Amino acid sequence: MTELCDLTATEARRRIGTKEISPVELLEACITRTEAVNPTVNSMVTTCYDRARAEAKVAEKQALGGEPLGLLHGLPFGSKDLESTGGVRTTMGSQLFADNVPDQDQGSIAEIRANGGILIGKTNTPEFGAGANTRNLVFGATGNPFDPEMSCAGSSGGSAVSLATGMVPLATGSDYGGSLRTPASFCGVVGFRPSPGVVPNELRSVGLNPFSVLGPMGRTVADAALLLSAMIDDDPRDPFGSGIDPELAEPLQPADLASLRVAISEDLGVAPLDNDIRECFRRKTDTIRHIFTDAQDHDPPFDDDLHRAFEVLRCVNYLSAHGEKVENHRDLLTPNVVANVDMAANFTMTDVAWAHAKQTSLYKGYIEMFNEAELLLSPAAAVSPFPHAQWYPEEINGEKLPNYMRWMSPAYALTMATPASCVIPFGTDSKGFPMGLQISAPNGSDHLVLAAAAALESVLASNPETARPLPNIQALKA
Repeated sequence: MTELCDLTATEARRRIGTKEISPVELLEACITRTEAVNPTVNSMVTTCYDRARAEAKVAEKQALGGEPLGLLHGLPFGSKDLESTGGVRTTMGSQLFADNVPDQDQGSIAEIRANGGILIGKTNTPEFGAGANTRNLVFGATGNPFDPEMSCAGSSGGSAVSLATGMVPLATGSDYGGSLRTPASFCGVVGFRPSPGVVPNELRSVGLNPFSVLGPMGRTVADAALLLSAMIDDDPRDPFGSGIDPELAEPLQPADLASLRVAISEDLGVAPLDNDIRECFRRKTDTIRHIFTDAQDHDPPFDDDLHRAFEVLRCVNYLSAHGEKVENHRDLLTPNVVANVDMAANFTMTDVAWAHAKQTSLYKGYIEMFNEAELLLSPAAAVSPFPHAQWYPEEINGEKLPNYMRWMSPAYALTMATPASCVIPFGTDSKGFPMGLQISAPNGSDHLVLAAAAALESVLASNPETARPLPNIQALKA
């Protein structure tokens, strides 16, 4: 029998609305699962059970009293530990903020709570989100739910693991170079990177850099879309805050895949890709090509200069946000944060100007690609989960990688085009770990990407080779 904490968010919300279950019962099921599994995986690093219980009792009373209910009424959620939560410790995975308790929620969290979501706790992240391995000097490493000694990726790794193991039905994340998408792939859940401004973020240190976005995670596309509908807002404090797209506020309807043209790219033309992942991706996409009106192998018009441009622009962001911290507290910071700030010293204003021009060219080339297709399908991650004791994979197919970021290029290459992008479960790789299918389209195509992802999710679920894998909860409890 399915435990309440294993219900999808959409089903749990439906049952709360029909009074079949109580928000109190659902919360207690999530707390029980968290206490049983979290000691093994270490994904929920700060909890606020007492406040959550009080809010669940209020939500129960409102439901029983026939009061109007919010989109997320009574649904527990986890918040990535980069997001400010009023009255709940927010460390950003850094020793510098180990005791930081914000006075108020940032906008995205406030919207979720205003729509009825109940915060259960904070999910682990690398320090300041640097690097796609959820490991820091405050809480340690978060383990993959399919093997706790392996990485869950990052930086939204704690959210992905908490979802996969049934601690919460919904969780928040953020994405710069793949921080939503790569953990979703490693853990067998859904991560959606919205177009810049769809979920405003008033706390970004570099307001005019569109690469960093906030977004939803869930166990299904419908769940992620439900959370997104509660997060969207119009906030002028974010220069990219573009107002609410009416389509994203409506219940999600799956797309008609038979009417869509898709491009399929194994490595985006520039990303190093493990040979086993390439073979698995090729085999799995061959099972779905026939569904579309047209499916052609087609790489985006990217080139190897993309990597340097990404590194330069990322260094601008890190130097602005963390340069002073590295100067004054280098010994208290993790290697990835230090590396990104130090790398900035290698670049000049000429490099920055070149990188901006290059990114603009890449963006335009990506847009032009969609004259011939509506969607791009690609792998979400370059490798299988690796031991979290490593900060990052140092080589792929025997070739040494130049820095800690390069293995993330199946995700960050697309970041350079600022797309809407969704990762959904795509079965397992040759080692038995989850792998993800990345579905992307140009900036502003959020509704199309989600609708296509929902339709594809249903197709993939019917095939054991591509269905969502489930972790062994009993083994994790033990």
